Amino acid sequence: MQRLEKQFFERPTLELAAKLLGKIFVRRIADGSFLKGRIVETEAYLGFGDEACHAWRGRTERNSMMFAEPGRLYVYFTYGSHYMLNIVSEPEQTAGAVLIRAMEPLAGESFMRERRNTSLAANLMSGPGKLTQAMDIDRSCNGRSLFEGEFHLEDAPELPEETIGSSTRVGITRSRDLPWRKFIIGNPHVSRVKASSNTK
Repeated sequence: MQRLEKQFFERPTLELAAKLLGKIFVRRIADGSFLKGRIVETEAYLGFGDEACHAWRGRTERNSMMFAEPGRLYVYFTYGSHYMLNIVSEPEQTAGAVLIRAMEPLAGESFMRERRNTSLAANLMSGPGKLTQAMDIDRSCNGRSLFEGEFHLEDAPELPEETIGSSTRVGITRSRDLPWRKFIIGNPHVSRVKASSNTK
């Protein structure tokens, strides 16, 4: 499949959160094989007007990658146990990122099952902490580019608008009313958190 180039990521964060759905996230691991997951759920975060964003109060050492050029990975540790994978958006020096909340496994499932210690395909990557564990993504991946080899995104047909759902974001206490979570309606790999509040 064709790799997505820089221009794909050079769009507003809210638009990117929807456009990423259906695209294939790829990681090449040490043995030369590939781990692949179809993105099925995202959340948008902006440095301006979004109190849930890490960059709401300005630039720090922790959030500095949010100010990088679009197409870099922003990976951080949260809740004392989980890494979270984000794709940087917005022009350089302007904070923005899309959190990848869930993926559908496509390649490397045996590796993912061992990492996750589960045999259930629908449980491998159905949450942001699950998918980073399945793909062995940690803080060392922070700042990596989607255009330099180890990580990239493969293109896939754009999804019909009627197949994309929206809801408020998950697990935040500020700016909770913003409908910036996007997901593929009916996909079994979407996280089950707040399933009852999903709206189109």
